[in-house]
Amino acid sequence: MPGYEVEIVTLHVGDSDFRIRALLNKQQFSDPEGAAERAGVSPASWPLFGVVWPAGLALAEAISRFPIAGKNILELGCGLGLASLVLARRGATITACDHHPLAEEFLRQNAELNGLAPIKFLNAAWLGPNPQLGRFDLIIGSDLLYEPDHAVLLASFIAHHANPAAQVLIADPGRGYVSAFSSLLAAQGYVRTAQPMPMPASVGMPASRGRLFSFVRSQG
Repeated sequence: MPGYEVEIVTLHVGDSDFRIRALLNKQQFSDPEGAAERAGVSPASWPLFGVVWPAGLALAEAISRFPIAGKNILELGCGLGLASLVLARRGATITACDHHPLAEEFLRQNAELNGLAPIKFLNAAWLGPNPQLGRFDLIIGSDLLYEPDHAVLLASFIAHHANPAAQVLIADPGRGYVSAFSSLLAAQGYVRTAQPMPMPASVGMPASRGRLFSFVRSQG
């Protein structure tokens, strides 16, 4: 027995519906073999990968119409992989990564639920470069900057895995560490723009407005 409960939800993104296997709520927890503990995932944060967050929905909507031709794309902190599923349906070259020990299995099942081929996945923490991951033209993520050390870790990870000319898209619901992250990417040669974006209601959170941050570096 897995020790947690799930549900199948249907989400409308762009012009398509996606069926998503998600945790039933944010109270779920099961780590009988200690895999999450070894990965540094606390019991309180364990279920966070497995619910559909407003920023994740917003990112998926934005990426459903974003230019992707010829781009090698990485989704950071993919969780359930909604944005990766949207990109896979569009025919993108997409790799998803997360450090939660169950993220790969949930992504595999969600791809199957939507009639998609398996999406390339790597378990990758932000603590250092991952030689298996490679470099990317477009790096995307949602609600990634919620801890004090995330700005430094994420900027360093991007430095190791972005191509000389690259773009980073972050859907952010209003976290306090975006400014520090922006400064670190500016030091890497990125130029930031931001636009308001609606954050739909999800997981008991009301609809709100966040921002979609775009960081573009034309050359290394």
